[in-house]
Amino acid sequence: MSTARLSRRLFIKASAAASGGLVVGFGLGVPAAAAANGRPLAPNAFIEINHDNEIIFYCPRDEMGQGVDHGLATLVAEELDVPPAALEVRRPSVNEAFVNPDMGMQITGGSTAVKAHFLPLRQAAADVRALVLDAAALDLQLARDTLNTLDGYVVTATGDRYPYGDFIDVAKDLDLPENTPLKPAAQFKYIGKEFPRIDGLSKSTGTALYGVDIDLPDMHRAVVLRCPVAGGELQSFDASLASAMPGVTDVVEVTAGVAVVAQHFWQAKQAAAKVEVEWDLPELASVDTARLKRDYSAALTNESGVSASSAGDLEAGMSGASATLESEYWAPYLAHAPMEPMNAVVRINRGGEGDKAEVWSGTQAPMIDQGLVARALGISRNDVTVYPMLMGGAFGRRGTLTHVTEAAEIAKATDKTIQVIWTREDDLRHGVYRPASLMRIRAGLDSGGSISGWQATRVGGNMMPDTLGVMGPALVPNFIPNGLINFAAAAAEKAYADWTVDYSSIEGLVEDYDLPNSEVVHITVDHGLPLTFWRAVGHSYTAFAKESMMDELAEQAGLSPAELRLQNSQQNPRLAALIRLAGEQMENASPAPGHALGMAAHGSFSSYVAQVAEVSAEGGNIRVHKVTCYVDCGQVVNPDIVRAQMEGAIMFGLTAALHGKLELKDGAVVEGNFHNYPILRINESPEVEVVIIDSNEAPTGVGEPGLPPIAPAVANALYAATGQRLRSLPLELA
Repeated sequence: MSTARLSRRLFIKASAAASGGLVVGFGLGVPAAAAANGRPLAPNAFIEINHDNEIIFYCPRDEMGQGVDHGLATLVAEELDVPPAALEVRRPSVNEAFVNPDMGMQITGGSTAVKAHFLPLRQAAADVRALVLDAAALDLQLARDTLNTLDGYVVTATGDRYPYGDFIDVAKDLDLPENTPLKPAAQFKYIGKEFPRIDGLSKSTGTALYGVDIDLPDMHRAVVLRCPVAGGELQSFDASLASAMPGVTDVVEVTAGVAVVAQHFWQAKQAAAKVEVEWDLPELASVDTARLKRDYSAALTNESGVSASSAGDLEAGMSGASATLESEYWAPYLAHAPMEPMNAVVRINRGGEGDKAEVWSGTQAPMIDQGLVARALGISRNDVTVYPMLMGGAFGRRGTLTHVTEAAEIAKATDKTIQVIWTREDDLRHGVYRPASLMRIRAGLDSGGSISGWQATRVGGNMMPDTLGVMGPALVPNFIPNGLINFAAAAAEKAYADWTVDYSSIEGLVEDYDLPNSEVVHITVDHGLPLTFWRAVGHSYTAFAKESMMDELAEQAGLSPAELRLQNSQQNPRLAALIRLAGEQMENASPAPGHALGMAAHGSFSSYVAQVAEVSAEGGNIRVHKVTCYVDCGQVVNPDIVRAQMEGAIMFGLTAALHGKLELKDGAVVEGNFHNYPILRINESPEVEVVIIDSNEAPTGVGEPGLPPIAPAVANALYAATGQRLRSLPLELA
């Protein structure tokens, strides 16, 4: 019997609705209100046209390197009939118009940007273009059907050209057309075409502004001392030495610990090292990695868990199998480690009508910033203005915004404009993490190579309760006390442990293949390390278990890896098509001596990816030489960005597959910087070939789906090369 499960997306939608916050069903187009002469035309929240024909696009999703500015600007440019590079892309503050329709709040994540906005943004732009043409027809006293547009100009039948900006005063008095017909794909000038990214110049010349670049005239920097063990509380501190150091202006207690404020960051960091702190340590302080693994193994052996999904008759399928297999797979805790560590600026503006605040931060969720700062300062959300900045990487990390709360608390305590900066060590040792997971898959095969039974059990912590604990204060009115929010978070944690399943924790274990008799079980074991979404979320580890087992089953059945997968993906034709391509490549390849090939295929975020990895292993050293990636992500907006996202996901995933692990000692994270939490170096990076499948399907995700298959593809290739079946990450040969 299936038990109710709550997904990340449903949680966010429900939370937004419960807060009385953002309206999901907003309209992109509203009647164009008359404006004072000389003001720009802004018929909807996304597009603004000035008299000098400057066209501004307010991008509803936030740029963290994934190319969303370019991709969404392309959609607007296509229907507005202007070159994408002609658009000025700006970051909007919090507004209901910028809600992510797939996630129910103003948030960037889940590889949803193009998927969610492919039609709405095109419609918004098409309606504005139609409005400009209506205004031009009136102004020029020409028949509407004799006018056309080209590159931001209205063109008459005689070839005269007028910039859109010439007609905005007339357009202000007209109603915005609705449901203007969109271009057919055959007429696309920009969608599906390759051209340079519109943010490439600013990023390559260093003129792009990230959150850490903010430098206000009255700004002070703050460094926060936090308990080395997550969940610990401040007992006492002595800041006498720190307070006397040059540049130090304040040392204050905040929720997270002790904040040292100085005129410059290095002054604050040096002074923070002189603060003597006593902590009240939590139960987590008794946990190390060895105990963690023992506890997970004991739970897998002794606990029944909660059923997340079931189909058919599992035991009948297993008892009727001609062969059965059972294997366990391990994935460790991981940090996000974006190149730009966490930072935020908060300025409080005192006034006779009450305090107002401004926030500058690279963020995946501007409305969460707004709510957290409002609560910390005890002011209305409407009195908090958020300026979202470019992000130097995120991978889910910039959806958990405790650093923003810290900046607000310190600004309030010191009456200064505060920039909080986390060091790399802060981020690795005091951040939020991808959960560790122990997974067991028990599977049966019939005589024809079909999977007759499949039971997957995952042991580990849940991501949703900690996310609720962080987001909760931002999603509910200020009059609800923090104690009640903490109680609700604790209740949610118990609910996930005892009677329901956080789908984010088990996604990807059962969806891809034809499994008529199956069950997914979850056993919650959580020692208290804070958890959150990491690139590809649950798929980042479930694909390793699932695709490793598929190769083990193929060997048991005497079939090639592709044959076994094709036999069991007849109801998933998009995935099967990629498996077929990968299988043909492996069959026809002639790898170099000492090299071997392995494959994996996985669906996530409504896209499908298959990868073939070519590896070698000499003296215990693993080398990945080439990865071929086949991706079906529906209609492609820009092939170059799709390739870049697949390449980036493969490198990010290889970092985790070959190096990634966080170790616990006395409850504290051991790793602190890239010397002991390494990222993939350029000399380790393989050649990557990306093959994009032509598709007329609606666009789907590309930011995350390239990651899940890489670890199992490499593990399967290593088995072919060495005969060692590696079931633990990171991959290490005996």
